[in-house]
Formats: sequence, C-alpha cells, structure tokens
Amino acid sequence: MIYPLPAVLVSCGTMERSNLVTVAWTGTICTNPPMCYISLRPERHSYDMIKERMEFTINLTTADMARATDWCGVRSGRDYDKWQMSGLTPEPGVKVQAPSVKESPLNIECRVKEIVSLGSHDMFIADVINVRADEGLIDGSTGEFRLGDAGLLNYSHGHYYRQGSEIGRFGFSVKKKK
Repeated sequence: MIYPLPAVLVSCGTMERSNLVTVAWTGTICTNPPMCYISLRPERHSYDMIKERMEFTINLTTADMARATDWCGVRSGRDYDKWQMSGLTPEPGVKVQAPSVKESPLNIECRVKEIVSLGSHDMFIADVINVRADEGLIDGSTGEFRLGDAGLLNYSHGHYYRQGSEIGRFGFSVKKKK
C-alpha cells in the first residue's frame, strides 16, 4: 500500500477519436532515458486505444480539476464523450497523436516501449518523448518550473487530496549552513 499517488488523466487516441481515463498507477521508472509507466485493466475503453497506437499522454491534475478527474475515472468512454462531459479541452499533441488536456499544468507525451501483463492490470512502459509545462508556472527570473504552485491532486485509498506545502528541497538534510 504505497500512497499517496498522483491522480492523472491519461489521454489517448487522436484528435478525431480520443478518450480520457483517470489513472493512479503511474510513475517515473528511469531518468536517462526518461521513462514512465501507467497500468490499466484490459477491460478499460482506453486500453485498446493505447495498444493500437502505442502512445498516450499523461496529464497531471490539480485540485481545480478534481471533479473532472473523478468523473473520467468512473464513467466509460464507450458511453460518454469525456471531453464534453468533463468540460476539459483537448489540445493536439506535439510529438504524439494523442491529445493533451489544456487545463493540465504538465503534459507528458509517451511512446509505449513494452506492455507487461501483471494480472489485474497491464503495465505500459513508455519513453517520454515530449513534455509541455504551463507557462504560468515558470518563474520569469529563474526559469524554474514551480509545479508545487499548481495545487496538484493526489489519490489515497479512495480519496482525493490537494498536495501539501513544501518542507524542503532535495539535499536539504545535508546542506551546509551559511
């Protein structure tokens, strides 16, 4: 039970025929080359769309997107146009055909490298081929991406939470005091 997890929206398909699916089983698996994964149940509508095109986009979500994120996780794209019903906006991908969610602070375009059947879920291991960030979260003077200011959405045991405040930066525990 490794919680909390990011609650992300995965978009797949093409601008003409696409879907959104809420995923909590996701994460980074390698830095160089940049790789990540999502795990989906084969019966999910998006599963075949991803398997067919071998690409998808991970869209981080915010507390403001919580209702749409939850809705896209409990309704099927077989029965609903999730873009229309959730009020989210599809944007064309840059290096993949899968659209991105305009309202997302970070879109990670992925190309599937391998599919591993694990049991209830199959893991789509993917190369990260493009990342788009909300320009409003980039500090104009330092160029630093302030993702912590986005109010990211987390999932834990059936509940959604707004990500908390920063308590330190990598290496703060060993940093020499001035």
